Amino acid sequence: MTASGNALPLLALGATVLCGVLAVIGVRVYATGRDRRQAIVDRLADESGLPPTRRRRRFPSVDRTLRGTRFGRRLEMRLAATGLDLTPGEFFVYLLAAVIALWLIAQATLAPFFGPIAALVAIWSAFAFLNWQRQKRIEKFINQLPELSRILANATQAGLALRTALGMAAEELEAPAGEELAKVSDKLAVGHSLDEALGELAERLPSRELVVLVTTLVLANRAGGTVVGSLRNLTKTLEERKETRREVRTQLSQVVVTAYVVPLLGIGTLLLMNRIAPGAIDRMTSTFLGQLAVVVAFALYALGFFFIRRFAKIDV
Repeated sequence: MTASGNALPLLALGATVLCGVLAVIGVRVYATGRDRRQAIVDRLADESGLPPTRRRRRFPSVDRTLRGTRFGRRLEMRLAATGLDLTPGEFFVYLLAAVIALWLIAQATLAPFFGPIAALVAIWSAFAFLNWQRQKRIEKFINQLPELSRILANATQAGLALRTALGMAAEELEAPAGEELAKVSDKLAVGHSLDEALGELAERLPSRELVVLVTTLVLANRAGGTVVGSLRNLTKTLEERKETRREVRTQLSQVVVTAYVVPLLGIGTLLLMNRIAPGAIDRMTSTFLGQLAVVVAFALYALGFFFIRRFAKIDV
């Protein structure tokens, strides 16, 4: 009895030491596996032309599920065009959290009727932000096109091949042109044709200026002739278009601001009315006619925003 009693502490001590050793080994294996996985992800990112990332991705299960759907693939392409460091799963979860938060806030501060409206506004605002970010990236890329055309002209005049000139431009230019040209160079390095690589670039960042540049490079590559003269003329044309676009954007800046101010004034008036007479919005939306009036008002504000933006959109 005494011998067995003395053996129990030794067994407990041995079991504790064994568990500690196994725990250390498990942590070591986990850390090594995570580092190897990140190295594989970075290598694949380098081969696909995407910038490697060191931060840990959130919501991987949601991301895998979304990527298997058509909506997820379209969302992934849209996020790639914006240049944001977000996965489809992260964007979806953040959007869902914003929708729920705005629903509850609108329901608590205004009336239960405004909860679904706030959720719809949140969804629209999220995708409008993606479109704005994509358009902003396109505009920045367009402003870099004259410099890109000049670099390609100088490189080809020096006797370099067009593929080499594209790689040189990717190293010299800043983002987004440098990042996009790096993707083109990586695709050329793994066997894609120049037509395919430049065609995908034009699809990611659609613009008339880029289409003209891509067409010039593709035709010159197919014909086998020199592209120096064409690129010199294209550089001058792109510089002129850049100045014209800047002048048009300056002239229309007041109209663009008006498009955003008008809906905000309506929402501000609604909040002010509820502030002056607490519960007025709740009483107004408690009847069908009040709800209809609110829906019609929001629809008219949306139409006004759409038409003002439409009139202010001038393609140069």
